[in-house]
Amino acid sequence: MVSNDEALDAMARFLNEWRSPADDMKAEFLRLKERLSATGGRLSFVPRPGISYSLRGFLADEGEASERLFVMVDVIDDDPENRWLSACFYGDDITDPDELGDLVPQGLLGEDGYCFDVMEHDDGLLAYLEDRIGEAHENSAQGAGQRA
Repeated sequence: MVSNDEALDAMARFLNEWRSPADDMKAEFLRLKERLSATGGRLSFVPRPGISYSLRGFLADEGEASERLFVMVDVIDDDPENRWLSACFYGDDITDPDELGDLVPQGLLGEDGYCFDVMEHDDGLLAYLEDRIGEAHENSAQGAGQRA
């Protein structure tokens, strides 16, 4: 198993090597990463070059609940010149009042989830996702231990 420090080192290397056009998704990814960091949750990073680079947020509590995932922000890497983002949440952990997400039945580790794709810079969508990150963290913390 990869330690959290090793995972975050891998993320730092990925970000350092991410060279692409000015309209790229790197700034959007960093914005969502900052919001995720602000929750106080534990971060993990799963690199799968050519497929995705996945930033995952977990509850920061000790014990079994600390393994409770509440968000995944993926950099989709099937075309490194045209990367895009997908932020996914458990369906029970968020609301989607503007209906911007796509329901993905059993698509988040075998459970229903909502995914939001960011294909270009969109401040409104990023603010909406920042709100969903906060909501997912809060609701996940309240429901800790309910999901195996």
